[in-house]
Amino acid sequence: MLLVEKSDAVALVTLNRPEAMNAMSGELRAQLWRSLQELEADPSVSVIILTGAGDRAFTAGLDLKELGGKPDGMVAANSQDPAVNPANAVLACKKPVIGAINGVCIAGGFEVALACDVLICSSTARFADTHVRVGITPGWGMSQRLARVIGPLRAKELSLSGNFLDAKTAYEWGLVNRVVAPEELLPQARKLAEDMATVEVGLLIEYKGLIDDGFASTLEAGLKMEHERSLVWNAGVTPEMVDNRRAAIQARGRSQ
Repeated sequence: MLLVEKSDAVALVTLNRPEAMNAMSGELRAQLWRSLQELEADPSVSVIILTGAGDRAFTAGLDLKELGGKPDGMVAANSQDPAVNPANAVLACKKPVIGAINGVCIAGGFEVALACDVLICSSTARFADTHVRVGITPGWGMSQRLARVIGPLRAKELSLSGNFLDAKTAYEWGLVNRVVAPEELLPQARKLAEDMATVEVGLLIEYKGLIDDGFASTLEAGLKMEHERSLVWNAGVTPEMVDNRRAAIQARGRSQ
């Protein structure tokens, strides 16, 4: 149901229910939360890639067939508990999470994608907020996060129509970082993850938290927070440490 593969400092987490378009059953959501907790605590892992099995879907969202047999299923699924709410499970992970979107990404699955730190998608990927089409409102962050990424006008177009958005338009709207051929999706995601993993994991966590916490606040508060945290972190960095890394930075610049 959930596959975890580790290679060097990168973990690949795969939602593995291709026969159900990787729909997120209660058990799959619980497994995702447990796995992300374990990977966050694993000192050998710096970056996580999240994808779906097969080429049809990243995830079609909640397993509506499973919920159909539970009278309070929809209300229970709106829980903020990350063991139930997979978007919160991803958001709670302090290490960078790269979403590799390999097919359709619908409703709750779209909300999980929005919780990732970076999105790389296949040219065959498509996104849709289908909440209105099934007669419900979102509970995993769609109404707030989507507008903050692509703007309220485009968010309303998508969410109030339930229409699909193709990969090319998703890139043009700033929803995803890049679009690649299907066979290049995981190699490109892994290359980016490996680039990130060359950075000290503590600094990855610190900088990711700085961006996320600042984005959730005002600019004034964010600048103040950056200043305060920078004083604490940089107090442990000496000029000699920076100088020792300069050659590697210069070599990296020449190779890119």
